[in-house]
Amino acid sequence: MRLFVTGGAGFIGSNYVHQVMATSDDEITVFDALTYAGNLENLRDLENDRRYRFVKGDITDRGAVEEAMAGHDAVVHFAAESHVDRSIVSPDEFVHTNCDGTNVVMDVARRLEVSRILHISTDEVYGSIEEGSFTEDDPLTPRSPYSASKAGSDLVALSYFTTYGLPVLITRSSNNFGPYQYPEKVIPLFVTNLLDGRKVPLYGDGMNVRDWCYVEDNCAGVDLVLRKGEIGEIYNIGADNEIPNRVLTEKILELLGTDESMIDYVEDRLGHDRRYSIATDKVEALGWRPTRNLDEALAATVEWYRANRAWWEPLKR
Repeated sequence: MRLFVTGGAGFIGSNYVHQVMATSDDEITVFDALTYAGNLENLRDLENDRRYRFVKGDITDRGAVEEAMAGHDAVVHFAAESHVDRSIVSPDEFVHTNCDGTNVVMDVARRLEVSRILHISTDEVYGSIEEGSFTEDDPLTPRSPYSASKAGSDLVALSYFTTYGLPVLITRSSNNFGPYQYPEKVIPLFVTNLLDGRKVPLYGDGMNVRDWCYVEDNCAGVDLVLRKGEIGEIYNIGADNEIPNRVLTEKILELLGTDESMIDYVEDRLGHDRRYSIATDKVEALGWRPTRNLDEALAATVEWYRANRAWWEPLKR
């Protein structure tokens, strides 16, 4: 199969590309605009692999997308603006990339008669929940410009399924972590700060709850949905690792041999969702399960950043 992967030089996208290259005979074209979070260093080891090709391009550029996508069997659409804090400061680019860009990707895939297209989304589209877990049938109540733009892109994708019969699938994953994550997100930011002897900025009281999914596990779920999911369906992917941000911070401090004196409590994020939680029965019915527990995966992630200063130091400068 020939896969067209948008945003494949980013964090989750590059991990997905590595996984597919290691577990299949598929050919992959990565299409990425290489904005600040897209990094060809993430894919440097694949440069000489005949099954891999990179095309620099913007998903809002219809001509570039059509030229690069032609001849592919399936599309995996990772490309998006993804950081909540940045969306609060600059919402326009989030709506443009995530909504307009998704419309372009879907429409080009329709015109090229691509056989399957998987749109990658987030659990943040459901909003905050005090008790229980969201299912795929629950209404969307996004609470930030980022999550609203992702909810909009989900609806754009699904509209192409309903209106045109485009073979669309959607995954909504919980918070991912692991290698190659840009050091603005909480885990790589905290780890790299501590490796440099700097404090970590913890929002509010630190009791906001997130479910942490190791990126390799999420990528396995994404690939399973691409190949075996039912067209037109949505699949939540989460690891049942719900913990408050404060507890997560304490685990990172312990792994790096320091203590709570390195926490700098800062003013809470505007509209900060209190708790995310998603039910994963549908993807588990396909045969997916996370393979790493939180403590094991977090320790491996810390060691990756410890061993790869050459990757993250230029980004933090």
